[in-house]
Amino acid sequence: MSRILMSKATVGPEEEEALIRAVRSGWVTPLGPEVAAFEAEICARVGVGHALALSSGTAALHLALVELGAKPGTCVVLSSMTFAATANAVAYTGADAVFVDSQVSDGNVDVRLMLNAVRTLQEEGMSVVAAISVDLFGRCVDYETLEAGLAVLKVPLLADTAESIGATYKGRAAGAFGRASAFSFNGNKIMTTSGGGMLVSDDAELIARARYLSTQARQSAPWYEHTEIGYNYRMSNILAALGRAQLGKLDSFIARRREIRRRYEEALSAVDGLRFLGSTDEIDGTADNCWLTAIDLGAERGVTSDEMVAHLDAADIEGRHLWKPMHLQPVWEGARSFLNGNSEALFATGVTLPSGVGVTDSEVDRVIEVLLQKLS
Repeated sequence: MSRILMSKATVGPEEEEALIRAVRSGWVTPLGPEVAAFEAEICARVGVGHALALSSGTAALHLALVELGAKPGTCVVLSSMTFAATANAVAYTGADAVFVDSQVSDGNVDVRLMLNAVRTLQEEGMSVVAAISVDLFGRCVDYETLEAGLAVLKVPLLADTAESIGATYKGRAAGAFGRASAFSFNGNKIMTTSGGGMLVSDDAELIARARYLSTQARQSAPWYEHTEIGYNYRMSNILAALGRAQLGKLDSFIARRREIRRRYEEALSAVDGLRFLGSTDEIDGTADNCWLTAIDLGAERGVTSDEMVAHLDAADIEGRHLWKPMHLQPVWEGARSFLNGNSEALFATGVTLPSGVGVTDSEVDRVIEVLLQKLS
């Protein structure tokens, strides 16, 4: 039996045709008609005015933070349970990262704790230039509470939507919240450009400035003139063509991942102490994209995530821990954090399961069988 992978990219003849189209056009370098079309199609999908196709989601976060004023002497408040890229983007600017813990239900940031962190830092005289939320595993955070609270505190929200394209919150698409949002199209995401990302916003000036910086801050002159430090962050025309083909399949990708999660739920929901993070069903206009199915094994069973991941691996199944919280990472030792213990507990007993579109029903059943061997 072949190894069952977590979230392998799924491509077909549509992607092949798109790549051939891009190559035959002669536009094989960064920028080109596929890039412009991809940006327009993402804007239409998300419901925002402007989009900037970039080399990664990390680049999108970095450019947004630069435009929001992140620099040495300022701080950025962000979710602790996230991939390192979120925190790394803050480090690139020289600002101080301040981490905030999770809520139990889905691992997303505890928005009230985040608002309290911002308020506390401001009272201490710190310049808080942004708060970064993270839509964990494809489920939107509580944007209603977070946006309203940050507006009172006069702190802009930057949404890390790397994992949540296609998800919704109360009828609005992930990516349509905050001052700007950053998508990732890395190879393991629900749709991919192989490597790439997108910065989206209704703020035309922010996107224009980010666009300028993303092309080495080149001035309008008949020679290469530079008055600021820029970055080589633009997406290639070829990768944008791939992204357009994948975007056309996004709804079918989401539908299949929901089917996979339901199959897990039907088999495992009766296991004492085990619970699923997030929701499979749409409730009041809020729907996960089900990028990854994540479970909490529960402390009472005495099975840790370490043990379960090793058990799955021995059966040639890729299972993973939830993101190790940033405040526990050696590189961020000593960073200011506002904690409630939830992300650490979730890391100890949380596991993500194979969820890719290409995972078959029989493979899901095999994963379930191996899980139950350890849980029964």
